[in-house]
Amino acid sequence: MKKIIPWLLYFGIATNLQAQAQTGPDVRSLAASCAACHGTNGHAQAGMVALAGVPQQVIVQKMQDYKAGRVSAATVMHQLAKGYNDDEINAIAAYFAAQKK
Repeated sequence: MKKIIPWLLYFGIATNLQAQAQTGPDVRSLAASCAACHGTNGHAQAGMVALAGVPQQVIVQKMQDYKAGRVSAATVMHQLAKGYNDDEINAIAAYFAAQKK
């Protein structure tokens, strides 16, 4: 029985990781692409827009506005937003909303 338990644990962990990989985007990798302008984990330097702690729906709406061209093209955000699907936008928004300001 002692030999079976490690295999069961391994199988359970491997199955869980595989399920996570299949069910959603790698949020940390997606959020990392925002770091150049919005800082690590959304903690931006002075003069840039911080995303840490911003409500998820606010970020989602802003990204959808950029994606649809409803926001001025004064930044690269209108181009970047078009590169994400709705699930990715929601995941990124949830990630930043969960970060402490």
